[in-house]
Amino acid sequence: MLKRVYDWMMSLARHRYALWWLAAVAFIESSVFPIPPDIMLIPMVLANRSRAWRYALVATAASVIGGWLGYFIGYSLFEVIGRPIIAFYHLQASFESFQSWFAVNGGWVILAKGWTPIPFKLITITAGFSHLDPLIFTLASVASRAMRFFLVAGLLYFFGEPIRDFIEKRLTLVTTAFVVLLVGGFFIIRVF
Repeated sequence: MLKRVYDWMMSLARHRYALWWLAAVAFIESSVFPIPPDIMLIPMVLANRSRAWRYALVATAASVIGGWLGYFIGYSLFEVIGRPIIAFYHLQASFESFQSWFAVNGGWVILAKGWTPIPFKLITITAGFSHLDPLIFTLASVASRAMRFFLVAGLLYFFGEPIRDFIEKRLTLVTTAFVVLLVGGFFIIRVF
């Protein structure tokens, strides 16, 4: 099933309304959809590198706005919608862990996890369920999603097709290493 969804999204990336489809996918990925918008962003940037920044901006804005839907699901509709979404993706254990993290470091968790391949819907629903401060939620979402989409767009803009394989296969490793360094740096600053 995911292969068919992936193929469908690749066809949307070539569609004349691809920018609108990118916005729609980025929006729903933040609350319910299983496939990240990068699947569309990559071929769109490669097809027209001069629009890389515009594509990244649209993906960021739509993802943050969609994140508010996830926040609302967690805040108001958790039992009806949130819990079934988390169960569908088998994220119950992750949700329990995130819940305790959000109680203490919600903004930092969003900043660190929101630009990694961890499903953003898990983060947004948990933030709402935990009643994270809406301003912190918004600022951390904007920062983390912008870092993710502008990183992908920037790599493709500057390096083109050769970097595509790297992004598709190793982006998880690169973003995880960056998050570890970022969190480690803040930890060192707090300790000293």
